[in-house]
Parts: sequence; structure tokens; C-alpha cells
Amino acid sequence: MQQVPEGGQTALTELWRQRWPDCPPVGYKLRDPYRDVWVRFHSLPESKRYAVDESEHAVVLERYNTVLDELFAGTDVYVITPLWATEPEIPLLEPDAGYWQSLLVEDDPEPEFRTYCHLFAARLPWQRGCIDKLLRDTADDKVAGVLVTDSLMQRIYYPYDGGADVFLTTPEERDRMRDRHTDWLSSHPSGL
Repeated sequence: MQQVPEGGQTALTELWRQRWPDCPPVGYKLRDPYRDVWVRFHSLPESKRYAVDESEHAVVLERYNTVLDELFAGTDVYVITPLWATEPEIPLLEPDAGYWQSLLVEDDPEPEFRTYCHLFAARLPWQRGCIDKLLRDTADDKVAGVLVTDSLMQRIYYPYDGGADVFLTTPEERDRMRDRHTDWLSSHPSGL
């Protein structure tokens, strides 16, 4: 993985603002302003939330990687990982962690109830399976808020424990992807 280069934080932030101006880079906040290009896929049959054995974990990773391949095969991606905190200070991590930016996600008059999201970004060539550990940790609810996006931030993949939200360039592209994986959709009318 290659971290965001010095000075690249500003360019990355500007790229995000150009493409996704109505929302900060926080996955769970994207759905409402970008519903017209959003689709949700569930990780397991019958919308089961958590895998209980290795065969179910294999299904989860297969579904995650299938969509990621359709979105990013042959391209570089940014893997954006958050560190959630109640403090505004940037946590000390490994030197190659690739700090991008910090956001005040939940403002509260009481400091102990404020929530900050410190974002770290790494760029890498997409290869099926290259982030399987991170995806499995997400599916097992050990990590939350990961975003995967192409280097121009045109498409976003937001995995969570139970599935993934996908944001595409147009409603037509969203419909084509949705139609390829109808068995992975929710039966709920809202798509959740």
C-alpha cells in the first residue's frame, strides 16, 4: 500500500468535494444525499447479518470481492480507514498509516460525547483478495466505516457488517449493477 503523499491530503480532499459535495467521507452519511446512485447488497442469503462458520465467511468475501472486482478491476483504489475517537488529536499510528483528515462527526456541548473520525488513506492497485482481512474484520464488526474508491473517487464501496453500500456514477449504472445481483438485495421496499 502506498500512503497519501505529502501535500496529497489537500488534493484528495478537493477530489472528494468535487465528486461528493453533499457529504463528508463518512459511509453511513452517503446514502441520503446520494440515494439516486446507491444500491445495497447483503452479504449472506436471506439477509443474514453475521457469518457463523468458514463456509459463510467464504460467501461474504466472495460477494464483497465480486462487486469490488466489477467496480475496480485493473485500477488503483484508495482504501480509506477511519479511527473513531472522542478527541480531536490525531492518534499516533504507524508512520506509513497515511493520515488524510479528521472530521467532527457528532458535535455535542459535552466534550466526552463528541465523535471525531480520523481518516487514513492508502492507494493500491486493486487485486481480488488484497483487502480480505479488512473486509472480514468489517463483516465481523471489528472495523467500521471503511471506504474503497477508485483514484478519481467516481465510485464508492462501503462495506459494513451485513453487506455493502455501493455508490455509482449514474442511476443507470446503479441499475445495471443492481440487476446483476438481484439475489443479494433486500426484500424491504427501501432497499435496506
